[in-house]
Amino acid sequence: MRPAEEAGAGAEAVSRLGAGHPELVAMVGQAVGGGASLMVLHIDIEHFASINQNMGVDVGDEALRLLAGRLAARVGGHGRVWRHGSDEFVAAVPYPAGSAPPRELAETLLREVELPLSVLPYTLFLNARIGMSLCPLQAAEASLLLQQAETAVRQASHHDSDPIQLYAVQAGEKLHNETVIARQIVDAAPNGELRMRYQPKVSARDGRVVGMEALLRWQSPDLGLLLPERFMPTAERLGVIVQIGHWVLERVVEQARVWREQGFDDFFIGANVSTLQLLDPEFVNRLLTRIGNAGLPPSTIVLEVNESALTYDVNAVHEAIKTLRHEGVGLSLDNFGTGDSSLSALVRYPADRLKIDRSFINSAPAGSRETAIVRAIIAMGHQLGMKVIANGVETEAQLGFLRRSDCDEFQGYLFGEPMNADAAGQVLRRRYLRPELFAAATPDRTLLLVDDEENVLRSLVRLFRRDGYRILAAGNVRDAFGLLATNDVQVILSDQRMSEMDGTEFLGRVKMLYPDTIRLVLSGYTDLATVTDAINRGAIYRFLTKPWDDRELREHIRQAFATYGSQRNRDAALNPAAGGSAAPP
Repeated sequence: MRPAEEAGAGAEAVSRLGAGHPELVAMVGQAVGGGASLMVLHIDIEHFASINQNMGVDVGDEALRLLAGRLAARVGGHGRVWRHGSDEFVAAVPYPAGSAPPRELAETLLREVELPLSVLPYTLFLNARIGMSLCPLQAAEASLLLQQAETAVRQASHHDSDPIQLYAVQAGEKLHNETVIARQIVDAAPNGELRMRYQPKVSARDGRVVGMEALLRWQSPDLGLLLPERFMPTAERLGVIVQIGHWVLERVVEQARVWREQGFDDFFIGANVSTLQLLDPEFVNRLLTRIGNAGLPPSTIVLEVNESALTYDVNAVHEAIKTLRHEGVGLSLDNFGTGDSSLSALVRYPADRLKIDRSFINSAPAGSRETAIVRAIIAMGHQLGMKVIANGVETEAQLGFLRRSDCDEFQGYLFGEPMNADAAGQVLRRRYLRPELFAAATPDRTLLLVDDEENVLRSLVRLFRRDGYRILAAGNVRDAFGLLATNDVQVILSDQRMSEMDGTEFLGRVKMLYPDTIRLVLSGYTDLATVTDAINRGAIYRFLTKPWDDRELREHIRQAFATYGSQRNRDAALNPAAGGSAAPP
């Protein structure tokens, strides 16, 4: 436990959230203006009144001062923490592309609250509930974000098993909002309230920017900046979606023309189209005329069609898509894998791109079923001559897994948030995003050690360091999957008894994901049936026991690397064109 002085460092910098909260307003303005997204967290300390009543107000004040210091230190220079009310705090933290998701930060702050707090002569154990709201995803005004975060805290009070809740719209509020949306969306385009944002798509080979997806936003006069999920269903119900769709394609074609005149001639822009647009008899001619008048190659525009939209009036939709594809306009099947028509859509529609839904990407590479589905979609797309795009790539582990699975293009917060046209133009000028993530990994003699006992892990690292291996160490299975996704690992030595799953189950999943690895278990507990089954299934190469003999263990690992080398040479001989390599594209 940290001493009180250290825990309280920086506490004096935690002021109260002032009237009008100007600092928060400024942070919200940066997020709405195209900067990093912002999370607002309302932290409510539970049952704090009992401390004041039973131990005295002075003890309570000192506890809050020390806790404020902890929270401020954890947020660091990235965000701000304020006192709010008698026993509550508010934090505002930007989360740029590639950073940890909001819930992960909330969990970190909750752990800070739950650490023992020394206020002599007492040691206090506090609990909290945290409510979150997101800007601009859920609101674009400071007061509304605070209100939503406070509502989320109340929602958390009804979830005994989960003290952290993201704001969810309540029934009455939702009905009011839907009424506002229905009243205002009809005039959103004529009133100049629609906005375009662009998110980069990058090549899996080297991180080169190959395109942008055009994403629609609505700056509602009453509800702030809204995502399409909030207003497009209502727009479709009212019949306004075709008008909005025309507005989007007009802006997309014009922006493509501007970028080409600036010298960018090797990119595409993906734009979402609805079923009603495709059913419009004038849609095809209007789009082709617009592209021709702008002097664009038709391939500059890629229409992104949700696969669920392809279940309606198949003949009319098919004819529209067939004509556009014949003229060179691209077609991408969006959110693939979530609708009812996935496989039939692949047969019926001449798409040239397939976008894997983010729900599958979010669960990879640790989720075995999702991982298998992602790999199957990629292989199927390639067999049909299609490029495959992974949507929602947010972590380096996901990137590493997708590259090893031969995915062609990536889109997600790891490479950039949706941005305005000027910022997107700057990205096109840079040409490459996150090039360091595409650098070649060390190809040989990488050893991954997995053990949830820190002392054992340190001993193993010291033991094998003398043999010149590149050593990776993970204290849990989740970290191990992350290291496997981002590194070319040849040999894995795992403990058997771990809290998340046992070593044979872990290595069984690894076999499916990375079958070329040589996998060994090291354990002081021997379950003969489990070990025998794992060896028979090929999940593990060898089972070793604790305590170990240093010399013998080093020899086992040396032999494991030799076995890997023999397998690789054999594979190269059988398939000279591939060279026995599993390198990414």
